[in-house]
Amino acid sequence: MERRDFMKKTALATAAFGIPTLVPASVLGKNAPSNKIQIAQIGCGRIARDHDLPGVWKHDVARIVAVSDLDSKRMAEGKQFIEDHYTQKMGSPYLDVKQVGDYRDLFKSKEIDAVIISTPDHWHSQPAMEAALAGKHVYLQKPTSLTIHEGRQLVEVIQRTGVVLQLGTQQRSSEQFRLAAELVRNGRIGKLHTVRIGLPGDPSGPEAPAMPVPANLNFDMWLGSTPEVSYTEIGVHPQNDYGRPGWLRHENYGAGMITGWGQHHFDSAAWGMNTELVGPRYIEAVAEFPRSGLWNVHGDFMVKASYDNGVVMLTSGSYPNGIRYEGTEGWIWVSRGSYVASTSDPVAQGNNAKALDASDPKLLQTVFGENELRFTRSSSHHGNWLDAIQGKAELLSPVEIGHRSCSVCLISHIAMKMGRKLEWNSATEEFVNDPEANTYLKRSQRRPWGTDLVMANRK
Repeated sequence: MERRDFMKKTALATAAFGIPTLVPASVLGKNAPSNKIQIAQIGCGRIARDHDLPGVWKHDVARIVAVSDLDSKRMAEGKQFIEDHYTQKMGSPYLDVKQVGDYRDLFKSKEIDAVIISTPDHWHSQPAMEAALAGKHVYLQKPTSLTIHEGRQLVEVIQRTGVVLQLGTQQRSSEQFRLAAELVRNGRIGKLHTVRIGLPGDPSGPEAPAMPVPANLNFDMWLGSTPEVSYTEIGVHPQNDYGRPGWLRHENYGAGMITGWGQHHFDSAAWGMNTELVGPRYIEAVAEFPRSGLWNVHGDFMVKASYDNGVVMLTSGSYPNGIRYEGTEGWIWVSRGSYVASTSDPVAQGNNAKALDASDPKLLQTVFGENELRFTRSSSHHGNWLDAIQGKAELLSPVEIGHRSCSVCLISHIAMKMGRKLEWNSATEEFVNDPEANTYLKRSQRRPWGTDLVMANRK
């Protein structure tokens, strides 16, 4: 049945349940939204506006037809942002983007094919699981989860439902990161023995007194499964702009840069290390944490992870931002270069301009043999997701690989807390003979939110 016919027949039934009917302003011709992959944007903040929405709307196969945000001001601005883009692209008013305050209502609409989840980190796993259980494909911003426990629950749901979930580790769609991994995996620098990763830390912040909750923010739901606390603006997001939000620097909602940017580099490093589906055997770390102020994630740090294949991975803010693979016959350096995902990325681009380098520059002109290992090529991570939904491409960042790279972030953070060497069992996803460290593998979840409740209620 054509989607347009289906929409006409189900409009009344849909409205009866209070679900928005996503009828476009124009439904004629091949460019009608009803002939496309219809997508809802969940979370209308900085990363959605700078990265996820532009990453999807440049592909004509998709149309963004609905938005949801717990801040009604941001949601209205997200609606206008999308409509303005399509009006400019199509030459006339084209789409009435629907606003949905509670994202779960989107999952009840059969007119939505997929969702982009660009929410704070503590709101990643739960809506992704709920979307999958409703049969919606998912593009999920990293990190995959707040805890190892949450991440494994998400993997189980995605594998059971079979929906296409792409993790937002977009470095896999960057030419230089793919080439660096191929060179390393094909032995161009000899036997790999050391990987050095540069990641910044976060600064401490001021004390932040409680403030009245803005009328446009559903703060209780924004907190979700995390502990109930008083509202303060620098603990959530700016009310008057789309600058870097304060929640990124509070452990209730994430773990700081070790998860915020760490999943990107750990994911890319695992590509070259051939450790995408396993973690390190041993991990140890030192880190500085703020002694006062609202923000409490790590500052300067060093993490050492030792793998069964003999590779040692060192991560620190003292290294340049990027990845350096070191082998018995040379080295390869890779970074984002001049690329930024958001205008408020916290790295000075002048110190990070070279995207690819090697001990022997001739390595970068390598012509691979017919039988050598090559990875899927992609110039657009969002485009790869859309192609995978249509069965046209192999998904670059599937959920198991995303969970494993996030796990390295999370156990690195636990090692910062423990201050001692830990042994990790990748098969059981537990620390060996360390009950104290294992208490950090999950968190209590404030009801009525949380992945545990989703798992308990799944059908």
